[in-house]
Amino acid sequence: MKAFNAEYKLLAEMYQDEYFPDFLVDKVKAELQGVIDLLESGEANTEVIQTKLDETVCAINDLQDEFDANDSEIETVARDCIGQSVGYILEWFDIPIDVEDAIRERDW
Repeated sequence: MKAFNAEYKLLAEMYQDEYFPDFLVDKVKAELQGVIDLLESGEANTEVIQTKLDETVCAINDLQDEFDANDSEIETVARDCIGQSVGYILEWFDIPIDVEDAIRERDW
C-alpha cells in the first residue's frame, strides 16, 4: 500500500486566496481525503474508485450554498484547483481515470 505524498498541499491555491474561507476549503479537503484514504487502503478497482469520486464530487457540490453564504463560490480558481488536486491524487496512485471523468458529477 502506498501512502499519499505528505509534501503535497491539497487545494493550495484556494488556501492562499482569501476569497475562499479556510473552514470551507477544509471541508473540500476532507472530502478529497476520503478518496486518498480509499487509495491508501490499496483499492485498485477503477469502478469502486470512480464511485467514491462521484460521491466526493457530489458532497463538494453540496457545499456551494455554504460558499455562497460566506460571500464566496466554487468558481474558476476553485474548479481548477480541485481538478488539479484530483489529478495529482490519481497520478500519485497510478489510477487510470481521466480527471474529467473523475469529476464528472460536478455542477461547478
